[in-house]
Amino acid sequence: MARYNYDRLSDQDNNFLLWERPGLPMHLAGLQIFKAGPLLNDHGGIDFEKVRKMTIATLHRVPRYRQKLAWIPREDKAVWVDDAHFNPDYHIRHTSLPRPGSEDSLKSLMGRIMAQPLDRSKPLWELWVIEGLEGDRFATILKTHHCMIDGAAGVDLASRLFSVDPNATIPKAPAYHPRPLPSGVDLWGDEMKRRVLQPLNAATDIKAFLRETGDIRSDLEKMSRAVGDMLGLKVNPASSTPLNGPVGANRLFEGIKMPLDDLKAIRQTMGCSLNDVVLAIVTGALRKYMIRHQVRPGELDFRVEIPVNVRRVSENQQFGNRVSSWLLRLPLGEKDPLKQLRIIHQATQELRETKHADVVEILHDVLSWLSLDIQNAAKGLMNMIVTNVPGPPFPLYFLGAELLEAYPIAPLLENLGLSTGLFSYNGNVFWGLMADYDRVPDLKNLAVFIESSFEKLKKAAEEYEAHKPVPNALDEKRPSTKKASKKKISKKRVAKKNATKKKLVAKEKEVTNGSVVANETDLPKERIVTKATKRSSAEEMSRKLNSEGST
Repeated sequence: MARYNYDRLSDQDNNFLLWERPGLPMHLAGLQIFKAGPLLNDHGGIDFEKVRKMTIATLHRVPRYRQKLAWIPREDKAVWVDDAHFNPDYHIRHTSLPRPGSEDSLKSLMGRIMAQPLDRSKPLWELWVIEGLEGDRFATILKTHHCMIDGAAGVDLASRLFSVDPNATIPKAPAYHPRPLPSGVDLWGDEMKRRVLQPLNAATDIKAFLRETGDIRSDLEKMSRAVGDMLGLKVNPASSTPLNGPVGANRLFEGIKMPLDDLKAIRQTMGCSLNDVVLAIVTGALRKYMIRHQVRPGELDFRVEIPVNVRRVSENQQFGNRVSSWLLRLPLGEKDPLKQLRIIHQATQELRETKHADVVEILHDVLSWLSLDIQNAAKGLMNMIVTNVPGPPFPLYFLGAELLEAYPIAPLLENLGLSTGLFSYNGNVFWGLMADYDRVPDLKNLAVFIESSFEKLKKAAEEYEAHKPVPNALDEKRPSTKKASKKKISKKRVAKKNATKKKLVAKEKEVTNGSVVANETDLPKERIVTKATKRSSAEEMSRKLNSEGST
């Protein structure tokens, strides 16, 4: 039996600690709004003691919530160790909104809570229980450091804290027995052993890649092309926009709710992915936002980073970060929403085919192995982050209180004044917009632009569906009705042209009567048939046929 126990942070998890600085906290959060129901007390507030007991009774299912950081000596590497002095009352917090408890007040509170860093000497999470929200509702804000979870792990965490059973009761909490802590010497010795074995682990990863790939040569070619594209993006940085620049310590929050069925209808009509639809909505909103700020969108090389979950099935129950990303240019210069969607769809298809996410993951691993700053290497590559995480399509409950809305919040990164997170839950898609208070002071306007962009895309897709020529609007291999009609006209033109040529040849034979013409000037000018004449006759005939076809 080991004398001590700890869990080492992955390189990706550890990076979120290294990137954190004053004014740039690296925590993410979720804002949940509940119908109070059975948790409503006689005074119109919330039975906080029940919420507290239920949370404590669930902590054994999330061991990381009772662990804190310890650092390996002489290294910028951290490990998780059990907190022998864990006190849940520090983490579970109770507050109230001023009457009448408007949603704007809740948004302001959300911004202030997100601006406050987590205490690194304790487990890196907080649960805020907020009562006083109008309409017999209350809210919770679950704030967790990014080194603990990513978006996919956050969904798994929600499934452990909440229940599908509206009649769930508070279970008995098992006793907590913290494990022995390692010494600094123990941690440093284990780290040296890990470094010795690191090349062998890398070889194992390469073997796993070779086993999983179907066509090694093709995959390597695609990945090398993706590496070249990444280097090209670094050499030619993204455009500077009003969203980019120094990021301060204060935050603004806005939330948007959309019917999931409407987004699925657009996806079905246009033959693309739900993520394509989301990015097209973002494109339309940002185009309008840039114009409002006196920026010409057509001159921008605007790029978004899209986190991609790379968890294997065997890793679904694990916390931490298992995420890669795509880098995608948004067509802000295009004003037609369906054309925007088509361009985005083609780009995401190419990213899938070239295994772009695999390349980014490998580059992250290489940079981490070389102890290079990944965030510094990524500077200039992108303008904002858009993350989209699917959630449960059925209702969840917290001690009988139904979860009505759930907004995700991603942290800001260096030079990025806006992050956009989406979460689908129980028939709706919830957008969480987090922005720097000074960099994007008009975040409310951007939220309005997102809603109007969605309505514009929805209307365009409905109009297209009403006159839909083919099953898939984005499949350019299938000719449209317009192309098909042109093809028919083209066939008629060819037939007429051939018939005219036959008549011309027959007339020429009549003129020459089978004899050899010694001198072209012996024939009437209109009967002289040289190569040039044939070409000019064909051009004239084509011109006539074209004029006939156009009418």
